Amino acid sequence: MQLSETLYVGFFERNRQELEALGLDPARLPPGQYLTERFPVLHVGDVPTYAPNEWSLRVFGAVDNEFTLTFDELKEMPSVTLETDIHCVTKWSKFDTHWTGVRVKDIFARAGVHANATHFMGHAEQGYTANLPMEDVLREESLVVYAFEGEDIEPIHGGPVRLLVPHLYFWKSPKWLRGMEACVGDTPGFWERNGYNMYGDPFLEQRFWGD
Repeated sequence: MQLSETLYVGFFERNRQELEALGLDPARLPPGQYLTERFPVLHVGDVPTYAPNEWSLRVFGAVDNEFTLTFDELKEMPSVTLETDIHCVTKWSKFDTHWTGVRVKDIFARAGVHANATHFMGHAEQGYTANLPMEDVLREESLVVYAFEGEDIEPIHGGPVRLLVPHLYFWKSPKWLRGMEACVGDTPGFWERNGYNMYGDPFLEQRFWGD
């Protein structure tokens, strides 16, 4: 093993030892990840800006009733606050984050998802997309979120609204969400077309094609 590889492995081992010293369960940290208290900023393209009342969310695809939500209409829906860990494919993890928003399943319940809809495509600004199995976005913890740690989500972190699917790598939770599409069949999203795994389970290290 080369020196650089030794230092790399040593960093991850020390990070896990620090978790135990803090009384945290190392099993919460997926393989190949390190814990950080920071919130690194990673995204495709420029951070969008919105005029008042400009943001909206389109719900469409294999549904009975397509509709569009304004920001105020989204916030009028029943909301939940979730405490969860998040894991980025670039190897950082952040524990005990708090998000507030509306369950995806509650939004889709209004739309009436067709029985043959197997997958979901999240549509964001600048043509960014992320695909997920429908069963994953219909989980209780899958949210359309507008608050982080009790405050409006900063634009650099996806505000005003982003998707949150915390049990998968964070690229599956697109920033600046503008569309929720129910799909019959699976189609790769932006990063999936560029070599990332179609599913993205952090505990299985499903980062890239073939993982």
